[in-house]
Amino acid sequence: MKIDINSLKKIAHLARLEFDEKSAEKMTQDMTQILDWVEQLNELDTDGVEPITTMSSEVNVLREDKVGEHLTHESGLKNAPQRDSDYFRVPKVME
Repeated sequence: MKIDINSLKKIAHLARLEFDEKSAEKMTQDMTQILDWVEQLNELDTDGVEPITTMSSEVNVLREDKVGEHLTHESGLKNAPQRDSDYFRVPKVME
């Protein structure tokens, strides 16, 4: 399958990407090569091959959740650079 410039423009619009002419030509070639590679993968016989869900055979060993010590409100705010009563004071980021 070959990607033409019109297809690239549609894909770029959807992905909110912009290309100059030189970059667009290179991207068209690269995407065509990627699709050719995927076509090669489609030719493989995968009957009887189990799909993998993870790249590692390790199993997570999780400990049991236990209630432990927790920070009090005061100790949580102890090192705050600025505070306002019982809250962290932070600079305003939105108008």
